[in-house]
Amino acid sequence: MTLNRRNFLQLSAVGGTALALGPAFWRQAYAAPARPGTSPYGALSGSADANGVRLPAGFSSRIIARSGARVGTTGYVWHGAPDGGACFSVPGGGWIYTSNSEKSLGTGGVSAIRFDGGGSITGAYRILSNTTSNCAGGRTPWGTWLSCEEYSGGRVWECDPTQASQGVVRPALGTFSHEAVAVDSDDYRLYLTEDSTSGRFYRFTPSAYPSLAAGTLEAARVSGDPLTGATVTWEPVSASKPASQQSNASRTTVFNGGEGCWYDRGTVYFTTKGDNRVWAYTPASSRLEIIYDDNLYPNSPLTGVDNVTVSSSGDIFVAEDGGDLQICIITPERIVAPLLQLVGHNSSEITGPAFSPDGKRLYFSSQRGTTGTNGGGITFEVTGPFRT
Repeated sequence: MTLNRRNFLQLSAVGGTALALGPAFWRQAYAAPARPGTSPYGALSGSADANGVRLPAGFSSRIIARSGARVGTTGYVWHGAPDGGACFSVPGGGWIYTSNSEKSLGTGGVSAIRFDGGGSITGAYRILSNTTSNCAGGRTPWGTWLSCEEYSGGRVWECDPTQASQGVVRPALGTFSHEAVAVDSDDYRLYLTEDSTSGRFYRFTPSAYPSLAAGTLEAARVSGDPLTGATVTWEPVSASKPASQQSNASRTTVFNGGEGCWYDRGTVYFTTKGDNRVWAYTPASSRLEIIYDDNLYPNSPLTGVDNVTVSSSGDIFVAEDGGDLQICIITPERIVAPLLQLVGHNSSEITGPAFSPDGKRLYFSSQRGTTGTNGGGITFEVTGPFRT
């Protein structure tokens, strides 16, 4: 069962059609998904700063870690291939940034950097080791990091970000090419993406929330057109293999290359790289909508959609794998525009966007770094007048 892209594009061309769209983010107006426009932060600078980052006026960057080098004044060596990440508050006003390592054959895992209330690095350590292709993941409301393995036998690992430790595998969340996971703290469920051309969008209902030791795994079945508001029902699937390999595969919907996933105020946002779309699912109404599609606008700045996060202002930030190596913003007014751009990272991708708890600092990585640096990842912090 595959969503019909051609029908969607035909419907989107009908101008002036008013639609009552569901998610709080999208409730404001008419039928068009996000369109190119002016960023609320203004245009990017004409040239990159000393760290190779183009930013709007008033913003600045710093490098907080490099693969193979010690983090700050700590003795901890930063991992290779940094990928998905998240921030966690700690007592005293500080925070922790976790970062996956998308290295293969049991050499992946997760590292963490601890900051004090002023943003200075006070520690770095490992919170998961000996896993494979840790791509994205998701933070939980109870303060753990869920790290997802992106390969056919991939699983989800629950990690304690507060100290050097080893994560716990959660097989009930499925065995497939995991990408990201988001926790619906209102409905007590988890939503997961699968990075495969035959991928599915999954829902997990814990037997005893917030424990993830057992529960029910399901895959989405989409009915209707996602522009006018499709409806999702759920098909039970086994956690032992991908939904595409199960007997009811024809009753579940294909999502081409599931990527980032984030829950915010009643809406689950996720991306699919195979068709460069950003989706919004509203659990309360079972409604699914496309809120961005790069094919609708030939000059759209956002391509290669990947990791996603949402700020406290309701702005969606989408990192690019390829494209122009940008992080783009999608505003509640349905405007898409660049927030920043990496220069000289042509063989890389942007990963792990996450805001500090106060919303004033944005962390992310260039997974393979600049051209000619032998693939060493670089992890950045950007500060500036972010909307909160």
